[in-house]
Amino acid sequence: MDERGSTGAYAGRCRWFGWRGHEQPESNVTLAFTATVLGSPRIGPRRELKKAVESYWAGNLDASALESVGRDLRRRTWTELVDAGIDSVPVNTFSFYDQMLDTAVMLGALPERVSGIDSELDRYFAAARGTTTIAPLEMTKWFDTNYHYLVPEITPASRFTLNAAKVLGEVEEALALGVPARPVVIGPVTFLLLSKSDDRAPLDHLDDVVPLYAELLGLLADTGVKWVQIDEPALVADRTAAELEATRSVYDRLAALNHRPAILVASYFGDLGDALTALVETGVEGIAVDLVAGSLDHVVATPGIEGKHIAAGVIDGRNVWRSDLDGSLTALETLRDRAGSVAVSTSCSLLHVPYTLDGENGLDPALRSWLAFGSEKIREVATLATAVRSGHAAIGDQLAQSRAAAETRASDPRLHDNAIRARLAALTDSERSRTPAPDRRTAQDSELSLPKLPTTTIGSYPQTTAIRVARAALRKGEIGQAEYVRRMRAEIADVVALQEDLGLDVLVHGEPERNDMVQYFAEQFDGFFATANGWVQSYGSRCVRPPILYGDVRRPKPMTIEWISYAQSLTDKPVKAILTGPVTILAWSFVRDDQSLAESADQIALAIRDETADLETSGVRVIQVDEPALRELLPLRAADQSAYLDWAVGAFRLATSGVADTTAIHTHLCYSEFGDVIGAIAGLDADVTSIEAARSHMEVLDDLNAVGFDLGVGPGVYDIHSPRVPSVDEIAGSLRAALGAVPAERLWVNPDCGLKTRRRAEVESSLRNMVDAAHLVRAEHGWIST
Repeated sequence: MDERGSTGAYAGRCRWFGWRGHEQPESNVTLAFTATVLGSPRIGPRRELKKAVESYWAGNLDASALESVGRDLRRRTWTELVDAGIDSVPVNTFSFYDQMLDTAVMLGALPERVSGIDSELDRYFAAARGTTTIAPLEMTKWFDTNYHYLVPEITPASRFTLNAAKVLGEVEEALALGVPARPVVIGPVTFLLLSKSDDRAPLDHLDDVVPLYAELLGLLADTGVKWVQIDEPALVADRTAAELEATRSVYDRLAALNHRPAILVASYFGDLGDALTALVETGVEGIAVDLVAGSLDHVVATPGIEGKHIAAGVIDGRNVWRSDLDGSLTALETLRDRAGSVAVSTSCSLLHVPYTLDGENGLDPALRSWLAFGSEKIREVATLATAVRSGHAAIGDQLAQSRAAAETRASDPRLHDNAIRARLAALTDSERSRTPAPDRRTAQDSELSLPKLPTTTIGSYPQTTAIRVARAALRKGEIGQAEYVRRMRAEIADVVALQEDLGLDVLVHGEPERNDMVQYFAEQFDGFFATANGWVQSYGSRCVRPPILYGDVRRPKPMTIEWISYAQSLTDKPVKAILTGPVTILAWSFVRDDQSLAESADQIALAIRDETADLETSGVRVIQVDEPALRELLPLRAADQSAYLDWAVGAFRLATSGVADTTAIHTHLCYSEFGDVIGAIAGLDADVTSIEAARSHMEVLDDLNAVGFDLGVGPGVYDIHSPRVPSVDEIAGSLRAALGAVPAERLWVNPDCGLKTRRRAEVESSLRNMVDAAHLVRAEHGWIST
């Protein structure tokens, strides 16, 4: 059904949802939509886009072929939505890399340093990834999700101009296919608040960009679309009165335009709070609200929603559990009694969940019945819309299935392990603490005998073709476990030899046996399940398969000792064991929603604690427990943050406090804005914290000093997410800057992150320069390397 038409059937459908109609500035009646999603994944159900983009980067695919892959993926996405009964389809949620980067292109806000690249596509990718001579944009987490966005840069030289080619082109594609298109763009408030601005306040640039949005709305109206979705997720975080007033002013201005589509302002990941009132008081026609992470009571209590079309986000767009259809219907009916009209929607874009359960043949029937991936969530939206239109009896079978799944999940014994719960109940505060850090440092210095500015890496080394071939062969049964172990040992031996040749001080085994830093451990824990094809986008072409935490967590046996012991047997230098911390395992998994995150974190922490004890017994003296997601899970509202940080820090300390003073505990954090969790980073009480600092130019060190941080720190001296190889002088400059903030006795030298995604030649050159830079700075200060 084409949304542009006003057939009797479509108009009748809208009346069931309570739409009273509204007068467009052009006096055209705009019909409300009834069933939608706020966005769609774009990597392809078999990671088609990832493969195409990486082939383009490698020079094996031209731009035309890459564009063709994109068009095919868009068509397949839109067709599935229309066929399922979605009557307003989000368009322009596709991206070759990132939606914030797309918005920067749309507003003419790419950094000046990429302007010399002739190809528009190559200019785009240079901003995203950098080149051998151009630094990329910074990257950080998208609110409290595991998606990373690129941070636009706004400088005094920025000259905003509208480039609407992408959004208009995708709208034209959709309309030509008869798709009821609703173009989606990131709103001006969110774009500016999430950008890295010059010395002006971010929203001081509103007068520069709002006219461009007004121009875009006019162009979209010319295409015939009836609705445009403007995403403002920044409004679900704490906002000042001035920011709320600026938001009200923006949408008053846009709503007052005479030639535009109806505006749906979309929020997600939490409650709008006072921002809902600000938006309701403007002339926008619709507001999308997250009723999974947010409060229904808050929405229905807000005066003025009786004049708005509400896209009710009752289907969870971030987690994989089947919806409680009865509860969702109750919420929808409550909201319909208050709002001008209601559409059933996902709580956020489906970017954050896998495409479909189809092909997940390894799931047992009970677990499968509890789950809904992207395709299943689309059908849930359509099912609820049917019920709102035609009554509960119209979906009787689906309601029965929903209730049966809830009953079997509640009674499944895997969700309640009495032994684990008894162990947690018996914990004391002493099991979350170690002796004072200065005493530990003295013991570790004696044990390890490292030079000043010791060099190390974060954990992973490039995943070679040989590794991937061996893993696939094991999965297909073409080789046995013994042959797989032999091949992985060969990879470990190669990585250890490389590190010895480079002159690194603390080595790692390179993690060839690990498919992913979370999945690897989840596959060995009871209570988790790993999917076969549950890929989601983390950033750019980087995709992950988050495991599913469905039950109580137990470590049946040691997980890493065999590999680390073998690596240590090959060298006299210390080999650092790498584990993933409880908060990161939670953040990068789909987590059970029937108990608190704090309870799940402590269960995982106990399992990791057991692993650290076994590693120490085997002779390992450096254990790194990574928590890159510590900032990621921080609640968006300040009032909720203290409680989170208390249990997150407590879980890490539970995981790491079972070892002797002579055993050094390291941790690693990356690609987040750390200012809000600096105190918690100190509270982790890790002996050494390696932390992303290259793209942000060591800014984090000042934040650490501000809270009296006096533990070891390894600020990343080069960015591993770019193919660019930093020079010795460049890295030495970063080390000199770091020494201005951290005494040599506490300063470590390492890259920003693991090296899994890089090529061997890049890694070798970059690490050689890193080691040479450390030697250079040691020599400058007269420190003798041992």
